Amino acid sequence: MGNNSADPEHAGQTIPLPILDDSAIQRVLCVVAHPDDMEYGASAVVAEWTSRGIEVGYLLLTSGEAGIRTMDPGIAGPLRAEEQKRACELVGVTDLAILDFPDGLLEPGLALRERIVHHIRRFKPDVVVTMTWDLETPWGINHVDHRVAGLSVVDAIRDAANPWLFRTQRTGEGSKAWAVPLLLVAGSQDTHAIPVGKQSVDRAVASLGAHKAYLAALPDHEQPEKLVTAILRRTGKAARSDYALGVRAIEMA
Repeated sequence: MGNNSADPEHAGQTIPLPILDDSAIQRVLCVVAHPDDMEYGASAVVAEWTSRGIEVGYLLLTSGEAGIRTMDPGIAGPLRAEEQKRACELVGVTDLAILDFPDGLLEPGLALRERIVHHIRRFKPDVVVTMTWDLETPWGINHVDHRVAGLSVVDAIRDAANPWLFRTQRTGEGSKAWAVPLLLVAGSQDTHAIPVGKQSVDRAVASLGAHKAYLAALPDHEQPEKLVTAILRRTGKAARSDYALGVRAIEMA
């Protein structure tokens, strides 16, 4: 998730990681800050899951409208949303919601938590996937939106399970409390690995490549195939598999 292109800490990772038991997973909600955040390795697991019939939804907190510095946000936002729709199609995701919080200016607070809570209660996932809230990551200082997104998701999961929180702000779908048993955090200190097959890796590479305008604005960005494959091979070594995504698994309920 996010730009993982420089990852010296994990470049030679050999410490074995246990395999996450995902055999009982039925519904997964992925909550991230921007278009493209899921495409740096995590979408390979999404492709693996959807190929097995697991339903996966994406919730983006912004449209990434400030992510292309040479393009007006009024043009970039809708364009990036369309690129994300294409990326979702490539890995089997049909439930995509993009909120209207400002790119680059995400702030923790009740408004953000309430919107995430609504989508948790609407989608009713048994697993939520999000981004690390760590300030320092293996690839550098973490983006403020990523940090806010991760922490807000933790709070929103607890909020969503409490029937007395946000009970009057929405009615109908998404109004009843829902407890999420498991949180998976990408880009943090890995506790588990999720192996993926070559076909899922190829779909993940294509999903990152779908962000054409965004990648075109980053001339030093590695090619999607090289970058995504390298990320998944690194954790694959720790999982004794060809390819795997590392996650931090946190029991929430």
